[in-house]
Amino acid sequence: MPYILKNNNLEIEIDYPNENYNFSRFDWTGKITKVKFQDLPVSTFETTNCENEHIYGKGFYNEFGIDTALGFEDTDVGGWFHKIGVGLLRKDDNEYQFSKKYDIKPAKFEITNDSNKTIMLCNSESVNGYSYFLKKEIEIHENSFSIKYFLKNTGQKDIITDEYTHNFIALNNDMIGTNYILKFPFDLKTKLFNETVNTEQKVNICKNEFSFNDSPNDPFFFSNLSGNENVDSKWELLNIQNNIGISEIGDFKTNKINLWGWKHVISPELFFNIFLKRNQSTEWTRTYNVYKIK
Repeated sequence: MPYILKNNNLEIEIDYPNENYNFSRFDWTGKITKVKFQDLPVSTFETTNCENEHIYGKGFYNEFGIDTALGFEDTDVGGWFHKIGVGLLRKDDNEYQFSKKYDIKPAKFEITNDSNKTIMLCNSESVNGYSYFLKKEIEIHENSFSIKYFLKNTGQKDIITDEYTHNFIALNNDMIGTNYILKFPFDLKTKLFNETVNTEQKVNICKNEFSFNDSPNDPFFFSNLSGNENVDSKWELLNIQNNIGISEIGDFKTNKINLWGWKHVISPELFFNIFLKRNQSTEWTRTYNVYKIK
């Protein structure tokens, strides 16, 4: 059963580490599966065409090391490497792929619940010189919720990775289309995008916002939205039909922002860069505000 944080405006469902989602991609600590604002859903699923929903993302799932997992390059084929927040994965070839199904040895997890927050701890094994301690605290506020992270390098080797939240959003289950506007606090560097997938040309790019001229049947994707420039970690999504808005604000600067979506979902992604030597730690927070548009 999920743990539920609830007040007069928000309801947040959180799965425990070893329940439901059991794939090797997303962090198992604090899996926010569903968020409602005044009884209206603001989150959705990665895909609507699946037989097993527990291998795909939903809600507000985060991931460490989408490009390469911790220690992968130092591990021989057949050995084990870390996926932070999940456990150990078995290396089966020399190319890491976030979407591949790997054999998993789950990490050790501890959970503490309170009326307005849940705290989940993840202690890793020491493998090939790498180990870590992860703490995630999810707290509900009047019109917002926050996710606070603490990561410590408890191993011998440096931890070099990144983290982002794959925000699977649909406001009041409205299909992505003309009702939506996605805003950023910086100019979009279209000529510096690393990748642009907009096959149907249904996604419009303006100075600092995305809009839609129709509902996209094919997935869309844009990477490196700031052109590697360090910018404020923030986005704001508005639905003018349902008069609902949601924003994410990170307490860090970022030089990597991506956008992915489909006809039923939109996901702006703010990346946090991590470099930790032995015994070093870092903290960062993501805050989501949900509100009615005046």
